[in-house]
Amino acid sequence: MIDHNLKQLITMSNNLGRPEMDFAILGEGNTSTLLPDDTFLVKASGFELRTIGAEGFTRVSRKKVLSILEKQEATDEEVKQCLSDARLDDKSGHPSVETVLHAICLGLKGVNFVGHTHPTAINSITCSTDFFSAVRGNIFPDQIVVCGPAPVVVPYVDPGLPLARKVSELVEAYMDEYREVPKSILMQNHGFIALGRTAQQVENITLMAVKAARTLLGTYALGGPNFMTQQAVERIHTRPDELLRRSIIGE
Repeated sequence: MIDHNLKQLITMSNNLGRPEMDFAILGEGNTSTLLPDDTFLVKASGFELRTIGAEGFTRVSRKKVLSILEKQEATDEEVKQCLSDARLDDKSGHPSVETVLHAICLGLKGVNFVGHTHPTAINSITCSTDFFSAVRGNIFPDQIVVCGPAPVVVPYVDPGLPLARKVSELVEAYMDEYREVPKSILMQNHGFIALGRTAQQVENITLMAVKAARTLLGTYALGGPNFMTQQAVERIHTRPDELLRRSIIGE
């Protein structure tokens, strides 16, 4: 199980880091996969998605990582020590600063893989003054089929533990509203997260989200986006033929 998931995680990470995709460069981004016994593999700090191999991931205890959330306030040093203590292998790499965020996302039903990237097309939107208004709707059906009815939209929060707390809060609110686990998360002035049952689903969500971002940016040359109505979104999200396509394409 570990070797199988690790192989998929490496392939997914390398694909997300391909230079021509423009999803992440240098040490940007991080990825993870859930393992048995409530443990997971997460990218170690400093490794490139483009070239990462088995040595670039560290196995950690999800329970120990989440224990830091019990503190109302935690210093950077306390977070670093918590992540170090959570390691279950003897690798020298230190778990990514976003490991707490991954621990939260991997606790969601059906989420086995997480891919966090910084695509230029998406960041052109998340870093804009019109970020929140620009992502308030969907612009074409396949965006809904692959990425879900809406993303979780997160205002800027300091990366690490504060961001993990805010994402957890907003994901819970999302599930209360939509009655399902989100597939994508947009973070202001930061980047994108795809949540998937499989590694391929994470790649598909990222690909479609980037296409949606490029299309959205293009609409502003001709007057701005023509968002689909909520009725149209709900129709696409629940149509039997689209559910079948989602099972093949989206997942």
